[in-house]
Amino acid sequence: MAPTNTNTLNGSKGFSPAKKSLPEVDTETSNGNGTNGYSYETLLETANFLLSRTTVRPCIGVICGSGMGSYWKEGSLAENIDEAVCIPYEEIPNFPISTVEGHHGKLVFGWLNGFPVVAMQGRFHYYEGYPLWKCCLPVRVMKLIGVKTLIATNAAGGLNPNYKVGDLMIVKDHINMMGFAGNNPLHGPNDERFGPRFPPMNKAYNYKYRNIAKELAKELNIENIVREGVYTCLGGPNFETVAELNMLKMVGVDAVGMSTVHEVIIARHCDMKVFALSLITNECVTSYDKDDEANHEEVLDVGRMRQDILRKYVSKLVAKFAEIENYP
Repeated sequence: MAPTNTNTLNGSKGFSPAKKSLPEVDTETSNGNGTNGYSYETLLETANFLLSRTTVRPCIGVICGSGMGSYWKEGSLAENIDEAVCIPYEEIPNFPISTVEGHHGKLVFGWLNGFPVVAMQGRFHYYEGYPLWKCCLPVRVMKLIGVKTLIATNAAGGLNPNYKVGDLMIVKDHINMMGFAGNNPLHGPNDERFGPRFPPMNKAYNYKYRNIAKELAKELNIENIVREGVYTCLGGPNFETVAELNMLKMVGVDAVGMSTVHEVIIARHCDMKVFALSLITNECVTSYDKDDEANHEEVLDVGRMRQDILRKYVSKLVAKFAEIENYP
């Protein structure tokens, strides 16, 4: 359906279809998960609230995963943001509130390497009880405040036997395991002002960005710890069984986590360019003969170990992406 008009907010255009805007959706999926999605107008109110709190108009958004300091302040990427304006999630209309103990729940607006950014210090997870659409709500809000490029980071278990703890994996593709079960953040009525009913995902992770990241790794002399592979997201909060990991290994998964995939789907749906990076925080146990067990403490420990490299790497990526896109 051809658009009849265009709504513009801070240079971010959303196309309005000829039909009426969708109401608040309140339906039940076949597996009992609610898909109560906020309307375009509701999220526009959220975006306008944020724009009223800061003069920063970001073109790049960053989701700080566990390896980027979502659980601590000192040494985190968000701490590197100049002229920072921090807005706690609980102050933002319609925003979820993180339920993970010790999780910094705030949006940080400011300047990184001279470019305007907004960073999520703390994300929302399906295992916290939120439906996927609500986990991804901040991504749509980012779009409405003018963000054109999303950088998503996460902590993940290394399933590829060549990966070591502390490695960084550039995500080249994902396998949407939760989507195979019918759990997708786009489930339900589609509002074309965000994006099309059936968005393609074969180019989910920007090819140019991935090449820039590999070249930057060489410049920083960290190419020996930077990999490129396929990520998958499982619902959690439990870690995976040996049988589950071996199945994922068979279908080509290199790293396993509990986030990112649904955020990327929403970002691509609204035509944002995407780069994603996984910090390998543990080696997946694929043998019954091993006594090792995955735990959340090692995730945080490895995050702290690599925080300086991650902060420098992502900060420089922000500048390089902004330069090639001619962002202000």
